[in-house]
Amino acid sequence: MRFLFVGDSMTIGRAGDYTWRYRMWQHLDACFDGPYDIVGPRTGLYDAGADAPVSAAYPADFPASARRHLAGWGEGWLHMAPLIGETVAEHRADVLLVSLGLIDLGFYTDSSQTTANVRAFIAGARAAAPAIRMVLLPVIPNVRARDDAPFAAECERFNELLAKTVADLDLPSSPLLLASPPASYSLDADTYDGTHPGPSGEHKLASAFATAMHQAWGLGGRYRER
Repeated sequence: MRFLFVGDSMTIGRAGDYTWRYRMWQHLDACFDGPYDIVGPRTGLYDAGADAPVSAAYPADFPASARRHLAGWGEGWLHMAPLIGETVAEHRADVLLVSLGLIDLGFYTDSSQTTANVRAFIAGARAAAPAIRMVLLPVIPNVRARDDAPFAAECERFNELLAKTVADLDLPSSPLLLASPPASYSLDADTYDGTHPGPSGEHKLASAFATAMHQAWGLGGRYRER
């Protein structure tokens, strides 16, 4: 089974981060019953000095083959929808683990426009692989939502539209899962800047995806921090 991580800055991570992708790799390596690969066209972390995804400063035990992804600092559904079809086709992905939306709502599109991009993304992935599975994580509002009421409302509305979209487009032949946001996620304790996950936040994001796949599809086991 071939897994593809799709996300924004919370997924790509910056130089020196472990990333929730690393935590998920640990989980799959320990629990997945059968062969698997992590696939994707990119491997880098975001380097703030270079303002580009050129860093390879991962944990030493994170193998190069597991560092692959389709994630970008400042990229959202708007950017990934046009890329996903060719990426799925080229890398033969079976399962997409997707964490997108915060950057869209913060800078590019409102909740309705973002939902339209979600639908385009799903259609593009299925055109390339009709049996593809997807796990979608709702937006976790960042620190901006504490003081910006319209932004907070857009995050809430988008999550409602995302849940409806998953329900509308779910197919037995190409199942969609809406992961549950971590109930205990704290911007103060689980991020290093009010947006991007620190170590505890990385574990909680990985657990959200792992729990959804295990409960709905029987893939992997229960998530445990390692």
